Amino acid sequence: MAPRAFWTGYLRLSLVNVPVRLYPAANSERRIEFHQIHKPSGERIRYQKVAPGVGPVEAEDITKGYEYEKGKYVLISPEEIDELKLESKQSIELIRFVDDDAIDARYFQAPYYLMPDGDMAVESYVIIQKALKATKKIGIGQFILRGHGNIVAIKPFENGLLLEVLRHASEIRSADVLFDDLPDVRVDKEALDLAKELIERKTGKFEPALFKDEYVEAVSELIQAKLENRAPEIVTGEPGGAKIINIMDALKKSVASGKRTSRAKKKSA
Repeated sequence: MAPRAFWTGYLRLSLVNVPVRLYPAANSERRIEFHQIHKPSGERIRYQKVAPGVGPVEAEDITKGYEYEKGKYVLISPEEIDELKLESKQSIELIRFVDDDAIDARYFQAPYYLMPDGDMAVESYVIIQKALKATKKIGIGQFILRGHGNIVAIKPFENGLLLEVLRHASEIRSADVLFDDLPDVRVDKEALDLAKELIERKTGKFEPALFKDEYVEAVSELIQAKLENRAPEIVTGEPGGAKIINIMDALKKSVASGKRTSRAKKKSA
């Protein structure tokens, strides 16, 4: 069954307005969530909201507060917050275009599929999609969701458009404070050549389906085993975390192992 659009509005390019719908591109259903349970009774733990020296408090007596000094708060009511929320114009306005590799990967936050809303919108939608693809550009714009202004990047994806919500500049931490402390290391040329050869041998298409979340699979098996009142099937992977004593020896062994595997595949073909 097709998912339900959680936002509808217009994609605006200058004087062109294209009716569009927005769908989440990420699926959170496979997450396994646990609750805290009282073991003797099997009942789920519930939490009370408590103020020190006061005890349990009612929901209507709770407001928001910003801690400006340790233990000191300026109180802000939900109504005051609501007044600051931006009024949605139900439109995504493209205000700039950049090269498809111009955006720092740290800014990408959440992907969504952007679809035309209705038959009359399809032609304009396809024209924008093909124009972005031909020029190898990404459209940058803004739109308001749940009262908050968002920066978005719109790019061609397969035969449609992908919208990525971007982080604001103030949300990005500089790496300088960490990377500046990296020591200046003189790299052995042979080791570097071996590392590059190993990378070339393992270069291929990105196929995320090949990567399994073994933890999620193991937890799912444990839950199913408990429901069926049986022992779980324990799957052990290859041991990891082995300490590498000599990077040169490790690189040589890795490259040699790759060559043996390649020859074996050729013989079996």
